[in-house]
Amino acid sequence: MSPKKLKIMVLDDEPIVCKRLQPALEKLGYEVDTFTQSLEALHRIRDFDYDIIITDLKMKGVDGMRFLQEAKKRRPETEVIVITGFATLETAKESFQKGVFDFIAKPFKLSEIQEVVAKAAAKIQAQSG
Repeated sequence: MSPKKLKIMVLDDEPIVCKRLQPALEKLGYEVDTFTQSLEALHRIRDFDYDIIITDLKMKGVDGMRFLQEAKKRRPETEVIVITGFATLETAKESFQKGVFDFIAKPFKLSEIQEVVAKAAAKIQAQSG
């Protein structure tokens, strides 16, 4: 039996980020939904369980920190990976305190994201036995 396909949400208000990440992650066998509106993504996580969420921090509407808190509150086992062009020690620390799996500064290489997602996936699969 093959492991179940993990579901990933990518939330970034820059459409190019979603466009780059979706095929790169689908190629690795993940199911990927992308969102450029944080409010829309927030509604989606209320009805749908994601194994991994990749989110930007600075967005119009609901910012990444609030989104991350909501996602973790709703489903604590979801692994959240933060990508941001505004990486500071403070935001990194705050993210980790809120339960982030990893924190990646923009601009990033696709391979960086793929590697972090693979680590998060391995953790999820180890936990689900």
